[in-house]
Amino acid sequence: MVRFSAIHMQKTKKSIAKRFKVTGTGKVMRRSPNRRHLLTSKSTKQKRRSGQDQEASKGFSAIVHKALPHSNRT
Repeated sequence: MVRFSAIHMQKTKKSIAKRFKVTGTGKVMRRSPNRRHLLTSKSTKQKRRSGQDQEASKGFSAIVHKALPHSNRT
């Protein structure tokens, strides 16, 4: 019979891990939307800015940190 310790390791939510990344300082970064198709109708400025990752909102960052228990936290 296998016995487990009283401390339960929380699993990583893989669906969130694929969409977000946590920086070394603990910020949660997300991809910008509207970058898949119909790019000819979008301005160059909009396409250039959507190519960079953006920081997620503070309220949503707490949810992501709970779903990624092994990520860096500050």
